[in-house]
Amino acid sequence: MTLLIVGGSGFLGTELVRQAVAAGRPTAATYATRRGDAPAVSWNGLDLRDPRSVEEVVTEVSPSIVVNASSGGADWAVTAEGPVRLAIAAAQAGSRMIQVSTDAVFSGRSGLPYDEHCRPDPITPYGAAKAAAETLLLVHPDAVVARTSLIIGDGHSEHERSVRELAAGARDGVLFTDDFRCPVHVRDLAAALLELADADTTGVHHLGGNQALSRHALGVLIARRDGLDASRLPAGRRADSTLPGPLDVRLDSRATQDRLRTTLRGASEFLAPPT
Repeated sequence: MTLLIVGGSGFLGTELVRQAVAAGRPTAATYATRRGDAPAVSWNGLDLRDPRSVEEVVTEVSPSIVVNASSGGADWAVTAEGPVRLAIAAAQAGSRMIQVSTDAVFSGRSGLPYDEHCRPDPITPYGAAKAAAETLLLVHPDAVVARTSLIIGDGHSEHERSVRELAAGARDGVLFTDDFRCPVHVRDLAAALLELADADTTGVHHLGGNQALSRHALGVLIARRDGLDASRLPAGRRADSTLPGPLDVRLDSRATQDRLRTTLRGASEFLAPPT
């Protein structure tokens, strides 16, 4: 029952690999440019843009489950087409597949929380690429699409680095007060994905944290946890900026949470200052 983690040297992939190895699961992982260093893992270079590379890796590993935790940003060949190549190879190998997707597939215009039945309506190139991958993957009867939100993790995430740089005056920009998301801790997300890998489930699942808050409010929590002066964080409104992006994308993850042992904690809980 080998698990193949695509994007295993990335932020989420590293945690998936760590938890899978700790649980004693036979694990293989892929990397695009930087090989991971986790022990007891078979590391494979993979170019998601190359159908032959994808087929060769999946054939060699022969996994029971493929989890695609890669991040190609707005690169259509990687983010939209790459998962389809993976799904084809997985189907040929008789493997299940879990595609990690994003709340960016939604516009944020509904004014309501988005549950698993809501249809994607992306307004950014990244969201469009992820939505395209979802649409094609869900043709596969054994596929799982797991949408998540901003991923946070003990100081190592992109969002946490940005907050530290903004508080130090080492970075330009603002944290939006009108851009609402449901941040999730990387450990909770990885554990939930591994639960889905073991479950007899298919279709769309939402894996956001159980608390919605703005990017600025999230930044304040990060700053306070790290002992920084939160008043130094510049605030602004996305609606007043030229940066495209959804304003209010609150994932309703209750239906998926009811099936999980792992609690998808809210940011106020996992970013509480140490006592």
